[in-house]
Amino acid sequence: MNTITLDCGPELAVALGRRQSELEGEVRLASALKLFELGRISSGLAARLAGMPRVQFLMTCGQYGVSVFQQSENELSVDVETTLRASE
Repeated sequence: MNTITLDCGPELAVALGRRQSELEGEVRLASALKLFELGRISSGLAARLAGMPRVQFLMTCGQYGVSVFQQSENELSVDVETTLRASE
């Protein structure tokens, strides 16, 4: 297991309205959500980073406005068009 240490002092906990003991979980979740949203990591890896089961992570995405669909609008349009043509 790799370990990353962030030295942020007590100001971050105060700014987030969290206890120091809750800060690690908050930062892990935020990192996992953003990396997943950017398409840099899978939902499974993001869930591990956030320290929760994959299904819970996917439900948490909705709470933070992060789409669980990794397709761009153009890719989705092409898929819909292909599916419609195939069903004709």
